[in-house]
Amino acid sequence: MPAIDRYILRLTVIPMLGVFALAASLLLLEKMLRLFDFVAVEGGPIGVVFKMLGALIPEYASLAIPLGLLLGVLLAFRKLATSSELDVMRAVGLSYNRLLRVPYIITAILVAINVALVFYIQPVSRYYYEQMEYELRSGALGASIKVGEFTTLKDRMALRIEESEDEGRRLKGIFARVADTKGQVLSISAREGAFLATSDSPDTIILRLTDGTIVQDSKGNTPRVLSFSRHDLPIDLPRVEDFRERGDAEREYILPELLRIGWSDNQPEAKRDASQASFNFRMVEVVMMVLMPLLAVALAIPPKRSTSALGVFVSIIMVVSYHKINQYGEDLAALGRFDPILALWGPFVLFAALILWMYYRVAYVPGGQAIGALETWFAKLSKRLRRLFRRRRPRQMAVLEPAAAE
Repeated sequence: MPAIDRYILRLTVIPMLGVFALAASLLLLEKMLRLFDFVAVEGGPIGVVFKMLGALIPEYASLAIPLGLLLGVLLAFRKLATSSELDVMRAVGLSYNRLLRVPYIITAILVAINVALVFYIQPVSRYYYEQMEYELRSGALGASIKVGEFTTLKDRMALRIEESEDEGRRLKGIFARVADTKGQVLSISAREGAFLATSDSPDTIILRLTDGTIVQDSKGNTPRVLSFSRHDLPIDLPRVEDFRERGDAEREYILPELLRIGWSDNQPEAKRDASQASFNFRMVEVVMMVLMPLLAVALAIPPKRSTSALGVFVSIIMVVSYHKINQYGEDLAALGRFDPILALWGPFVLFAALILWMYYRVAYVPGGQAIGALETWFAKLSKRLRRLFRRRRPRQMAVLEPAAAE
C-alpha cells in the first residue's frame, strides 16, 4: 500500500473506532439503567442484565457502524484540510476520488459486516433478548424472594424471610403461611432454612426449615402447636410456558424468511406489507453507507483560513434525521398506508442526490463549499455571540499623587 494510503488509513481508523466505541457505549449505558431497574423489580439475577445487553449489541452496532464510518472519514479529511496537507496533495495531482480509495475499502468491509448484522445476527439476537425478558417476567430465570417482604407463591402460600446470607443459600428468620383447599392453615416459623432442588419434579422445590414451630389451624378444631428440629416444606413453582417461536415481529426474520413471506401469495396482505417494509428498511440503511465517505468529504473541508467544525454537527444531524425518516417510512409501509418502495427509496434518492451535489461542489468546483451559506451564517452568529458575552475590561483610573514638598 502506498504511503499516502497508509497515512489516510491511520487517520481514518483511529477516530472511526473511537466514535464506534463511544456511540455503542452510550446506547448500552442508557439501556443498562433501564434493565437494572427492570431486573430489580422482577427480582431476577443481576447477571441476566449483561446477557440482555450482549443480545442488544448487534442492534446498536448496526446504528453505530455508519456513524463511526462517517465521522472517521470526516475527521481524517478535516485534519488534512486544516493542516494544509490536503492542498499539497491536490497540488501534486491527487484528486478526491484517489484520496477516497482507502475509505471505500473500509466502507466495503463495514457494509459486509452490517449486512450480516441486520439480515442474520440482529434478528436472532433480538429474539434471544425477548426470550430472556419473557423468562425473567415468568420466573424461569430464578426470580428471588425479596428479603423483609411477604411473597405470595401459587396464591396459597405467603413467605417472609428476615435475612439472606451466602447468596441466598442460607436463610434466617423464616415465616410461612400455607393454606390448602380444605380450609386448613399452617403458620410456620423457623430460625433457619435453605432451598433445595428436587430431581423428580422440576416444578417443585423444597424449603428445608431448622428449629421452628408449626401452628395448625383447622375450621372447627382447636389449633395445634408442633415444634420441630427439621422440616421439609414443598413449594410448587408457577408453571413456565414455553416461549413463542421466532417471528412474532418482522425484525426477528432473517433475509430468506423476509423474501419468502414478503413475496408469497399464501401470506396475508398485512404480513406481506410488514415483511416488505422491513426488508426495504434494512436495504436502504445498508446502501446508504456507500455514500457516507462522499458526505464526509463534503462536510469535512471548512472555508479557507477557518477551522470551523460546523460540518461535524451537520453530518450527525443529517444521518440521524435520515434514520428517523426511514423508521417513519417503515411504519407507514408496514401498516399498508404507503408503498414500501416509495416510502423508503424515495427519501434515499433525495438524500443521495443531495450528497452527490455536495460532493460535486467540493471536488469539482474551484473554491466550492457544500455548506458555504451555513458557514457564513454560523461565522456571523459566532461573532455576535462573542461580542454579546465578552466581558468588558474595567477601566483603570489613573491615581494622581501630590508631589512631595522639597
